[in-house]
Amino acid sequence: MNSTSSPTIAVTAATGKLGQLVVSSLLERGVPADHIVAIVRNPAKAQGLFAPGVQIRQADYNSPEGWDRALAGVQRLLLISSSDLNDRADQHRTVIEAASAAGVELLAYTSLLKADTARMSLAADHQATEKLLTESGVPFVLLRNGWYLENYDLAQALQTGSVLGAAGTGRISSASRKDLAEAAAAALTRDGQAGKVYELAGDEAFSLSELAAELSKQSGKDVQYRNFAPEDYQRTLEGFGLPAPVAQMLVSSDEGVARGELELPNSDLRELIGRPSTSLKEAVASQLAGQQA
Repeated sequence: MNSTSSPTIAVTAATGKLGQLVVSSLLERGVPADHIVAIVRNPAKAQGLFAPGVQIRQADYNSPEGWDRALAGVQRLLLISSSDLNDRADQHRTVIEAASAAGVELLAYTSLLKADTARMSLAADHQATEKLLTESGVPFVLLRNGWYLENYDLAQALQTGSVLGAAGTGRISSASRKDLAEAAAAALTRDGQAGKVYELAGDEAFSLSELAAELSKQSGKDVQYRNFAPEDYQRTLEGFGLPAPVAQMLVSSDEGVARGELELPNSDLRELIGRPSTSLKEAVASQLAGQQA
């Protein structure tokens, strides 16, 4: 992809783990560095994170000021969903309205797997944001991301000998954060993406019992899955010091797993990234290697 034909692509929340990986994936796909805009809340935090030439611009989901400058000359935009659980849809509205005013030609949004039918509490903000996009008039593509393999704290599981949850025998088609970043970069660099909805999940589904078994196998330590009733899991998480809203979100997500909301055979991920997704075995090995490094 040469600089004369390449659109300018912006990535919000670019200092986050997913954002950094998306910027790297865009570069790997041949997008010139000066055609990539990393939109960040704190530019000082961005120093040294990106390849030379990547533009760093400041804007905040919580404030409409600055978005006109951040999106100046941008043709394609990745809106990475806010990690703030308070008023996420309103934060996303700020970006969507700015994208409309700036004439952005394509907005890609990181939604939730099966967002239109999911009942877990996390789905509500994504459903609201998808509705905002539909009403905005901005051409958009939905990247409905499944669960990150990195969501599971294997270090704590090894320390306690337990994977905790309320998912029962529900199965999760997880993918790595890098898999999903590559999918976003693929959608942003393809033409004809407006109106597409990608359901993005890993090739392999597993239960939390199988996660514990794989961790036991690779670590040589006995790790078991402890399944709680939802109300007991909520109390346990709060007992660890988690705020009640965060605990409730985790409980609701596991209830969604039990209903099959995070399992999806034959998702769109493999086609977008052009390879198999990261396996559970690979993810566990990578986390264990990181702990030993």
